[in-house]
Amino acid sequence: MNNPLPHNTVRPISVTCAKLLPAECPVDLGDGSERGEYVEQDYVLSRLRRPMRAINLMYCYYPLDKEWPKRASFVTAQKGGESPYDDYFPYSGGLTAKRRHSSGPDVFECMKDIRRHGEDVILTITIDPKVSDDHLTSIARDLRPFGRIMVRINHEATGTWFSFNKRATYEELGQFFAHCCEIFHKEAPQAKIILCLDGYTSLKAEQMVREDEFTPAIKAADIVSVDRYLSLHWGWPGDIAEKGGKNFKSFGARNVYALAKKSSERYDMICGKHKPMVLSELNADGDVNGPYDQCRMLKTFCGMIKNDRDKWLSGFTLYQFRDRGRLGLEIQDPNNENVGIEQPLMKTFREIISDPYFSPAICKGKSVRLGKNGSPASPVTMRWGGSEDSEGIALTYEVNGSPVFCECYFEDNLTDASLMLETNGSWFHKAPGTRFVDLMPAFFDMPRAKYDRITIHMFMTPSEGTNDPSKGKSSGKDPEDDWAVNQYYQIRTLPVVRIETEKP
Repeated sequence: MNNPLPHNTVRPISVTCAKLLPAECPVDLGDGSERGEYVEQDYVLSRLRRPMRAINLMYCYYPLDKEWPKRASFVTAQKGGESPYDDYFPYSGGLTAKRRHSSGPDVFECMKDIRRHGEDVILTITIDPKVSDDHLTSIARDLRPFGRIMVRINHEATGTWFSFNKRATYEELGQFFAHCCEIFHKEAPQAKIILCLDGYTSLKAEQMVREDEFTPAIKAADIVSVDRYLSLHWGWPGDIAEKGGKNFKSFGARNVYALAKKSSERYDMICGKHKPMVLSELNADGDVNGPYDQCRMLKTFCGMIKNDRDKWLSGFTLYQFRDRGRLGLEIQDPNNENVGIEQPLMKTFREIISDPYFSPAICKGKSVRLGKNGSPASPVTMRWGGSEDSEGIALTYEVNGSPVFCECYFEDNLTDASLMLETNGSWFHKAPGTRFVDLMPAFFDMPRAKYDRITIHMFMTPSEGTNDPSKGKSSGKDPEDDWAVNQYYQIRTLPVVRIETEKP
């Protein structure tokens, strides 16, 4: 949309530096799995009104299987037998990068989409424990340009349902995870590796499930986690969660909270220090409780997080945005996989993530001096280090009344930039090449509210979705190079802003 520049524009009364900081409890979101397709971040942002700390993707890597890299459900449908490996999307990198796979979104395009929208990536990947170090090294090198990525390897490892559990003992899986950490820490040192076990399943137990076998993995991990569902229909889609059935259960918010917290304390005891603890999958299943109790249970659980003085939790991931069952903010339309049917949980989740406790913080810094033409007197450096550590600018405008127009126009060096904009609690993305962003949806919830001032925060994200060595402070092969985490940009001009109000 190539809008002409408006005649009635406003100049900011102040421009300051701004810094993006972590929420007290960050919130992540699953997007795509064996139960649903990936949904592009423009749509997710339009529904949730703010970016997440990170988006979790779910892929698998079984390159030694003859069926690979076809998706497991496709192979099963052709043969009518048991899936050869996990039915996640086939990972399109590693040593098999040149092979064509038959289905699923390309992992690298998804990660680029996520990072353009101001979010970090969590890559959940199940890996055949029999692969050689060359495979692991190749995957780690794939991820080097994706900034502060978190990698969750062979999650729910103490279970029995994934293919990797059928190919190695629990002790071997613990050692494999620790070895993966060694390789990733060397080849992609900016990545943080997540270990996901079952933790405690009983408050009376002395140890976590399979604790001894996974002690080397616990000590090697950067982040520890458990997956916790407040209720779950694990028999989906094979049966219906009706009274008298056996393949579902409601566990209760308070019981699940106590088990997760006790697991965190046990992780600390084993490691001799506190490691970040996350809940890598969290939700209540609408199949079990119905849509309204699903909302109530999640809201109760998040209230317990907020009110716990111990502050033991470093974040949680809601599973997931769109689901073919009832574990999503939307149900995937059975007529069209590209359409979602919003559930009551969407409104509840928006309320949770709009709470300052679960929202990223933005603080103001030093003033930016402007020249006579309204542009910065000297170029302003912006830094993107990730969703919890970035530097941008804050533009404040004086208004008098209720906004009826609030628009940004981008010219010169901002035309090809990828930007995240925040105003009045709502976030917007400006893609490279886009010249116009309408910020009015930020005011729709309170259409007659009167404003004296409006502040627009602006952060620049990687336009290609990956980190460029030329945009770091150093370059080359040194694993400590700044570019692998930080990207620096200079802006010479500000957006042209039109704000018109309905006078009081």
